[in-house]
Amino acid sequence: MLIHVVQPGETAKSIANLYGLSEERFILENGIVYPNNLVVGDAFVILYPEITYTVQEGDTLAGIAEANQVTVMDLLRNNPYLSDREYLIVGETIVIKYSDTKVSKINVSGYAYPFIENSVLRKTLPFLTYLTVYGYSTTQDGSLIDINDTEVIRMAKEYGVAPVMLVTFPSSGNLENDITHKILNNKEIQCRFVNDVLNTLNTKGYYGVNFDMVYVYPEDRKLYLDFAAYFLTMIREQGYKVFNTYGASSFELLTGIAYSELQYANISKYVDFTILLPYEMGTSLGTPLGAINFNTVKEFIDIAITQMPPEKLLVGVSIIGYMWRFPYVECVNMGNAISYSAAVELARVNNIPIEYDFITESAYFIYIEDNNEYFVRFRDARSIDAYIQEVIITGVGGIGVWNIMNFFHQFWLIVNSQLEIIKVTDLFK
Repeated sequence: MLIHVVQPGETAKSIANLYGLSEERFILENGIVYPNNLVVGDAFVILYPEITYTVQEGDTLAGIAEANQVTVMDLLRNNPYLSDREYLIVGETIVIKYSDTKVSKINVSGYAYPFIENSVLRKTLPFLTYLTVYGYSTTQDGSLIDINDTEVIRMAKEYGVAPVMLVTFPSSGNLENDITHKILNNKEIQCRFVNDVLNTLNTKGYYGVNFDMVYVYPEDRKLYLDFAAYFLTMIREQGYKVFNTYGASSFELLTGIAYSELQYANISKYVDFTILLPYEMGTSLGTPLGAINFNTVKEFIDIAITQMPPEKLLVGVSIIGYMWRFPYVECVNMGNAISYSAAVELARVNNIPIEYDFITESAYFIYIEDNNEYFVRFRDARSIDAYIQEVIITGVGGIGVWNIMNFFHQFWLIVNSQLEIIKVTDLFK
């Protein structure tokens, strides 16, 4: 696998010719929309097919997979555009195997809201072990607030992906009104909450639950550990998989708060996986700190694997970028979340080259529109490769992707070329 950074004057055809690739294949793999108008500084993934197959009359994916001793999921991962089609096209070439060697097996969990577009979900599911559906919250009396998740659960199972319900407690920032505080201090509310979760797992057909970590007040931390042990033990006794997500903001990473919080967030002996999700790119609220040094992220991961078994840790990768308007005015400006494809399109429309910061492992550019100045920072292929190399080096159990609401071609190209993705059929026998 190689990563090519677009230079002035280059087109999809010239880049494909440079590497001896099919132009059509290069465009399909990287999801290129304007092959003759590429953005300078954009990053594309270069992969070399080792085994290909030309579709014949009467062929099916299942038949091609069986004949080549691969799975249908292998074919969909190597040719994700096929998920958009009902039929194969006679004469087209599909990739059976790429030349890259997969260095290890990993679990991949993707976070999605239940209103994700079906076309995006179909493309993404072949790359997932778990689909974490975001999400269930609770009222002050411990009752779950239902969501319309029937279709995403059905589709996940169709692709051999384990649907996982994510449960979180809204945080008010005020101890007196904080729902987490109320639950932790009331056994009756705890019982109602646990019963509601178990009932939802059973009636909706989930494979497990993801216990989203929120801020817990210092006086409640012992109660939190006791409750987590009770809650997660009850879930596991019923045969369900259990996860917990621990998200650390850029502020927490910079101040070191995140490292101390890991001590009480560590409930690894009760869970199958902990998803460590550093929001080092920031969020839409609060002061735009910007992305932090990638070495800080690596340090955070290194500390985590000293406190919990690496094989039970999934490194979270946030692929959401942010766009800020300058000058920043506190309590007035908000960051707008932006996907890779939307960020590249902004750069193309405004004829702005994309820059890359190797310290933070993030792409960025500044543009002006209607006399307003905007700063855009996002992930590209180079960013993703930095994360995947860290996953390989540390030997953790896999990755958690926040979020999969847009299909990020380069992300999945890199993951699929380097790593073998575990499917549910390997886990739930």
